[in-house]
Amino acid sequence: MKNTIKYIAISLTAATILSCNPDLDKTNPNQPTVEVYWNNATDAEQGVNAIYSTFARGGFSRWMPLLFITRSDEGYSGSPWSDLANAMGEFIQPDYNFGPVVDVWQDNYIGIFRANQVLDNVPQIEMDETLKARLLGEAQFLRGYFYYNLALLWGNVPLMLETSTPTDLPPTTQLPQVWEQVERDLIAAVQGLPAQYAASSDLGRVTQGAARALLAKAYMQQGRFDLAEAQLQWLVTGEGAGIYDLAPGYRDNFLIHTENNMESVFEWQFAVNPTEVTDNDVDTPNHNYGSSIPQFLAPPGIGWSDAEARTWVINEFLSEQTENGERDPRLSVSLLYPFTDERGPDYTMIYGQTFTQRYGNSNQNRAWFRKFLNDHWKDDEGYRSPNNYRFIRYADVLLMYAETLNELGRTSEAYVHVDRVRQRVGMAPLSEVRPGLGQPQFLEQIKHERLVELFGEGHRWADLLRWGDLNRGLESRDPGFRNFVEGQHELLPIPQRDLDINPNLQQNPRW
Repeated sequence: MKNTIKYIAISLTAATILSCNPDLDKTNPNQPTVEVYWNNATDAEQGVNAIYSTFARGGFSRWMPLLFITRSDEGYSGSPWSDLANAMGEFIQPDYNFGPVVDVWQDNYIGIFRANQVLDNVPQIEMDETLKARLLGEAQFLRGYFYYNLALLWGNVPLMLETSTPTDLPPTTQLPQVWEQVERDLIAAVQGLPAQYAASSDLGRVTQGAARALLAKAYMQQGRFDLAEAQLQWLVTGEGAGIYDLAPGYRDNFLIHTENNMESVFEWQFAVNPTEVTDNDVDTPNHNYGSSIPQFLAPPGIGWSDAEARTWVINEFLSEQTENGERDPRLSVSLLYPFTDERGPDYTMIYGQTFTQRYGNSNQNRAWFRKFLNDHWKDDEGYRSPNNYRFIRYADVLLMYAETLNELGRTSEAYVHVDRVRQRVGMAPLSEVRPGLGQPQFLEQIKHERLVELFGEGHRWADLLRWGDLNRGLESRDPGFRNFVEGQHELLPIPQRDLDINPNLQQNPRW
């Protein structure tokens, strides 16, 4: 089905920013120590693999994608778990230690801890220098990515740049300095990472293109479009133009048999462990090969439906037809709802049954995110999905480049990149249907293009934040935004348990 990095859970002490009571700390005599580890290239590579394995932890493989899409106007949670429904999409979180949100915080810091171990110890290992530079580049990319997530969700967070100990009490770092660290890590990663990997066993490892794309995202979030342009240019008209391209079919980006295709710039790798005989939520030694994202996104009767799509977006997909007079094909790829098949609920298939067979006359006004589900190959979901999470696609890069060129006053140059994305799905070139747009009008068009191309992929929150649109009447299409308070809800509250332990941390404004 696919090649995947074999995540090796090396027995190194996992630490977050939380301190422990020194009187309760005991040394495990069977645990490898720094003195006996980090001696050779195998240790170095396994240490890097352990960073990748962070994506299989619940904060990533379950909660973070849901958190990003439900905080935006794309989705919400109608979960009977009221704390989850309130925290995800309603901007109500009285419990600052609420588990699913804290899991995202914690697992990003666990990834940072693992990356710091590599960055602190691998430079001293005697090994092939090219391989060493690559492994260090992977670690720096991943640390930069973890801080990128923290910057978007919490903003002002502790910077931990060395292997932490249980007694560390790092201070709060303000958001501009957090972004600076993201930039430093990704710039260093660009220098060490290859443009491509020759060995099939390395499929899924991050590349120079992934580092440049994520660096461009970081620059764009800060309004530094001149710096973003240089990174995106490498991907679109430079060396990367010969590496990446749009996949022939839009849905190829979301199927298990077309993973890591030419459009993939950065995707989290998941797999089915062949020794497993269960797909439940019970911990086993090899539980963490797969993702439970589909179990929590799938419609009722299949999954928990803890995140649902706002239906206003359907009209965005229907606002324009293809050149052949057909419906935008991205709609049926993006959403499961009564008219996923435009003939209606008697024809729309929901995991092996028609919508009508499964739900009768109920659920007529509901919709679910489809892209990372498994309905294309089986009739159920579980907690160990092999479907990779594609975080950066080349279509995203092309739209980023178009937005950046427009922000730099080069709108006429931006059209061609939007045209590539539109024509892949049969839409008429924008240069033909809306030529000569001014800078503000082109940005409004980009907002539409990014919505219909990237719907449900976790980018909408960053987009709304970057455009300054979070407090611009979104409650008319997303009632959750009636609770949005400007100057507060752009950021999540720092977990109270960390504040209780670490007097050097400060809570985010108005929480």
